[in-house]
Amino acid sequence: MLFLERLKDPDILVQLLIFLSAAASVVVVALPFLSPDPLQQRMKSVAVERERIRQRERDRLSRGRMLRSDEKPFMKRFVSFFHLAKWLGIENANVKLASAGFRGSAAETTFIFFRAIAPISLFILGFVYLFFVNDMGYSSIARIGVLIALLYIGIKLPELYLDKVTRDRRETIRRAFPDALDLLLICVEAGISIEHAFRRVSEEIGRQSVALSEELTLTTAELAFLPDRRIAYENLARRVNIDSVRQIVTVLNQAERYGTPLASALRTVAQESRDMRMAEAEKKAAALPPKLTVPMIVFFLPVLFVVILGPAAMQAAKSFF
Repeated sequence: MLFLERLKDPDILVQLLIFLSAAASVVVVALPFLSPDPLQQRMKSVAVERERIRQRERDRLSRGRMLRSDEKPFMKRFVSFFHLAKWLGIENANVKLASAGFRGSAAETTFIFFRAIAPISLFILGFVYLFFVNDMGYSSIARIGVLIALLYIGIKLPELYLDKVTRDRRETIRRAFPDALDLLLICVEAGISIEHAFRRVSEEIGRQSVALSEELTLTTAELAFLPDRRIAYENLARRVNIDSVRQIVTVLNQAERYGTPLASALRTVAQESRDMRMAEAEKKAAALPPKLTVPMIVFFLPVLFVVILGPAAMQAAKSFF
């Protein structure tokens, strides 16, 4: 009661309000320093995590297949002694090997070596099996025909492997290329030169596609030492051989030759590339219902019939027996 009576005094009431205002001001000023900022902590943790992931991807890229592989001495001596490069080399072998991610003379030597060893190995295995283990009821002429077919398969087997690796590599590049274009557009709009932009994008895109990171790294090196940038761009288009890459190479060449605005062209190409990727995803999604028709008929419908008709069949069996 005494406290309530004192509150009726205007002087005490004013002093109390001043005290509360001062205390609130001190709390408001001191609270940000006392309590941690969750946004700042979150941004710091994201930055640390991003740097850790980047370092991990760089280590994985360095442990993976390098731009050039070491040449095995025995392979080189074998290929040189029998002059296999003249007889077993394919046209544009370097371009095909580069498209698959194998570069340098060592890659070509390895390819020719295995192209020579594969048919010989298949022929020897087939000869031993058909003539000494099990002739499978074939006549001598048929067995010789099988051996000739094995020779042909052995010659074509490295090419088939090379085509398979090339297709898989192009698919990974095709999926990651729209994101790489977005990063390249950000770098260009930020005022970074095209050489540094390629290098920056090659470092960042390695988490998504090691193959694309390798190609951009090689393009960055070519931009540094080739006399004409257009040669480096054309080499990138020839190695990758994807429509989106050829389109961006055309844009870069036009910007290099005529001085056209690069940022707007990159934005248009990036949008078209994303639309193409979305169209491919929608195409695959639209193809799912026809593909699921046969599995549903073979696996789902019999089970559904058993669940629906099973109890009725059991009741009918009980009534009759």
